[in-house]
Amino acid sequence: MSHETRLSAEALYQQCDPEQFSFETTETLSPLDEFIGQERAEEAMHFSVEMERDGYNLFVIGPPGSGRHRFVRQYLEKIAATKPTGNDWCYINNFDDAQKPRALKLPTGVACQLRRDMERLIWDLRSAIPAAFQSDDYRRRRQNLEEVFKDEQSEIFEKLQGQARERGISLIQTPTGIAFAPIIDEQVIGPEEFQKLPAEEQQRLQKEIEALGKELQEAMRSAPERMSRLRDQINELDRDVTILAAGGLIDAVAHGYNGHEQLSDHFRALKEDVVENVRLFLPHANQPEEDGGPPLISQKPEEDPAFRRYGVNVLVDNANTKGAPIIFHDNPTYPYLIGQVEHLAQMGTLITDFNLIKGGALHAANGGYLIIDARKILNQQFAWEGLKQALRGHRIKIESIAQSVGFAQTVSLEPEPIPLDVKVVVIGDAFLYHLLLSNDPDFVELFKVVAEFDDQVERTDQNCNLFAQLLGGISQHENLRHLTRDGVARIVEASARHAGDAERLSTRLRFFADIVREADYWAGRRESATISADDVQQAIDAKDRRSNRIRERMHEQILRETVLIDTDKAKVGQINGLAVMQVGDFAFGKPSRITARLRIGTGKVIDIEREVEMGGPLHSKGVMILSSYIGSNFAIDEPLSFSASLVFEQSYGGVDGDSASSTELYALLSALSEVPIKQSLAVTGSVNQYGEVQAIGGANEKIEGFYDICAARGLTGDQGVLIPASNVKHLMLRADIVDAVKENKFHIYSVSTIDQGIEILTGKTAGVRNEDGTFPAGTINELVRQRLISFAEKRRSFQSSEQA
Repeated sequence: MSHETRLSAEALYQQCDPEQFSFETTETLSPLDEFIGQERAEEAMHFSVEMERDGYNLFVIGPPGSGRHRFVRQYLEKIAATKPTGNDWCYINNFDDAQKPRALKLPTGVACQLRRDMERLIWDLRSAIPAAFQSDDYRRRRQNLEEVFKDEQSEIFEKLQGQARERGISLIQTPTGIAFAPIIDEQVIGPEEFQKLPAEEQQRLQKEIEALGKELQEAMRSAPERMSRLRDQINELDRDVTILAAGGLIDAVAHGYNGHEQLSDHFRALKEDVVENVRLFLPHANQPEEDGGPPLISQKPEEDPAFRRYGVNVLVDNANTKGAPIIFHDNPTYPYLIGQVEHLAQMGTLITDFNLIKGGALHAANGGYLIIDARKILNQQFAWEGLKQALRGHRIKIESIAQSVGFAQTVSLEPEPIPLDVKVVVIGDAFLYHLLLSNDPDFVELFKVVAEFDDQVERTDQNCNLFAQLLGGISQHENLRHLTRDGVARIVEASARHAGDAERLSTRLRFFADIVREADYWAGRRESATISADDVQQAIDAKDRRSNRIRERMHEQILRETVLIDTDKAKVGQINGLAVMQVGDFAFGKPSRITARLRIGTGKVIDIEREVEMGGPLHSKGVMILSSYIGSNFAIDEPLSFSASLVFEQSYGGVDGDSASSTELYALLSALSEVPIKQSLAVTGSVNQYGEVQAIGGANEKIEGFYDICAARGLTGDQGVLIPASNVKHLMLRADIVDAVKENKFHIYSVSTIDQGIEILTGKTAGVRNEDGTFPAGTINELVRQRLISFAEKRRSFQSSEQA
């Protein structure tokens, strides 16, 4: 048997030489302001940001923990710093229709100044208007109007009274009004004396009283008109006084905002409204308006009717923003994304006005960038549809969810929509991206650019040095101890192991940031000023121990022979396969016994896992491939006349993937040739129809899983694992395994073909096909061929006897 495929200890672990680094600790390194190996993602982001056409929003794809959010923020911060700062936005009262507040766009920093100016104006009006109405001039002018009205009333009454006296009749004031009574000798007579008068005199007086009554009624009919004229005169006086008191104050504030056409219109309307609602500023007038205006909500000055009617509701204030705004919303519900109109409970009812309009993330990001987590927004009802609606319409329309779906039953505000100019960056994973791409027709129109983060980069000296800068930046940013050269080298090695490839480095920021944090803890325990390789190793070991309870229990079941795994002797049709199990972010290898049994049949290989619906499609595919290999390699001219069954013994969960297909083929070849397989060896690798062994995932974990069982039972020097030759570059095995290989106590074999593998597993030559289609006598392949011929002959004999 050739030992050419046995790997040396040097091939099992690619060390990072600390001497390649020129620094002593990362403290002397400048923090890395870029991400390693993400040039493609950066190009996509740059294109999306600079592209000003509709629909070129960005969807960022990357695995969790890859630093996607941090990268996006850092990149956008650099870009946003070169862009103009966004405008301020506020809502003001619409005096023509209070249900439809007006949106006001203002230059940066102006909105809050306008709000302060309006608050001061209201305070000034609260002083100036009452003072004007309490002035002697106003009182005198109003008194004059009222006296003129009284004089007119008195003149009419006196004229009517004089006419009555000339006719011998007197006007008398009674509790019920004005009455007429006859007079004789300047004395009013009573009913008894009236009856003693001659009949002609009685008739005359009666006619005179009736005539005077008609004249009185005529005078009374004109009284409301005179009263209305008095009110109009008083209102005109109040208007003149209000304009005189308030006009200058309002004009002074308006003058500071010349050039803003919307504000000029607003100040003109405000002046008219103050005149119409001057009683809001008078001490006796703090009551709800009769015309449905805002009622008195609180005695606080900023919440009284005048403040609520004439104030400014600032939605977006960019006064302290440098460059374009960047907003990340961690809870992208519909209201917090689009905005909402809040309500206040008063006297058992809900009330609202423009002051209760609250902006959302789109308002804050307007003119800049909005970053949203895809999974979070998709988990919120109506939020994704609300975002798409805003992007399609290029405006933010604040409305309740009930309004947006047409189920609103109460009257609410209809704020004027705000024009939207924003670049949206949605961060998610590949699954969500393709799900949206396939099922949401709007998605491809609104998110035309995808930036995909690579989860690993090439392990070059340059990238290792950049990696060191990145680690130094983490220490500096989080106030951790800095790493020594050997500490950085150990994390580089751990990163390669995490990537599952000795020639690559993982770009998952969360993984090595956690290592630095935990290594800092262990360095602190030993009172060290820096983080060394020992601290890093202790952090890695401690983290594995916290996560390996299930692995220990599974290995314990094997060691106690509850789960049957042999690590010595040799058996026909039985082999040790290797699988990887994932528990959270912790992966470990688990050996499994795979067996093959034969009988005469029609060439069908039964996958028991598939038959009981425990096997996935990839596993079933692997079984079908090995069936094809058997037929094409050994039964070209003869029909396959056997049936075989393959099974993972003591498998109580699903089986998927084709990484055991070569293992199952070895078990089948052993069963056909009746040559036993060494149980001290375990196998992983997929196979194609030509018998070539192909790469699989999790090679490190699989090797370590079998090694742990062998080490617990005692290393004999015969134990080992067969892996595909194409997986050698992925090996980053634990130090104890490397040491065991170095001492010839354990072995790792790389194989490229099934023939190579079967020779190692059985100790017998596989055999190369002769020109006549046979194999050398005594070889595994010839034994298989002869067994298949025997099956075919027995099947023909059985069929002949049945026909006879």
